Amino acid sequence: MADAIGQMLASAVGIAISPLPLIAVVLMLATPRGRTNGIAFTLSWVASLALLVTVVILAGSGADASDGGPATWTLWLKLALGLLFLLLGVKQWRDRPDEDSEPAPPGWMNAIDRFTPRKAAGLAAALAVANPKNLVLAVGGAVSIASSGASAGSMAVAAILMVLIASLCTLAPLAVYLLGGDRSTHVLAGWKTWMARHNAAIMTTLLIILGAKYVGDAIGGLTH
Repeated sequence: MADAIGQMLASAVGIAISPLPLIAVVLMLATPRGRTNGIAFTLSWVASLALLVTVVILAGSGADASDGGPATWTLWLKLALGLLFLLLGVKQWRDRPDEDSEPAPPGWMNAIDRFTPRKAAGLAAALAVANPKNLVLAVGGAVSIASSGASAGSMAVAAILMVLIASLCTLAPLAVYLLGGDRSTHVLAGWKTWMARHNAAIMTTLLIILGAKYVGDAIGGLTH
């Protein structure tokens, strides 16, 4: 279990610090339907991520992802994912906004005050599993769990922890909103601003580190 948790931890943290879901839920909570839409968004995010992780782990287990150690195909997949992480890291850095400019928000943010709970849930599902960076991170973490050699129960625990950690970007703002009282607006606005400002540097560093780790693990396993 420890190996399964350790292998997926970086991927889960990478999803958790994604700025778009955090910014989306913070903006949603500030609208007249904030409570309803925020809860719908968060539940959909958790469910979508849980479904993706479960499907990948089951598929990996069914394809013998581990047989006393990571299967060869999982090592090749990790090598491909590692190279993709490196490319995404380079692209993230090259596309970073200038220091004196704010990144342009996506078009859907302008209509977020008119969202229904169904639209909020749909947006969460799209950001959780259709966003390329989150999709690659989720698949990479789930494959690591499937190839860890852990028991079915240990993999289930690792999967639950991965989903919970990766969902902190939505669970934490909702908790602050529901429990934080009058200070919640100020706290959430600060989180949104900080994440938007430092996202490029954080994600670039994380993707490069993850890419190097995946490539190193894959090469080490293939040449063993």
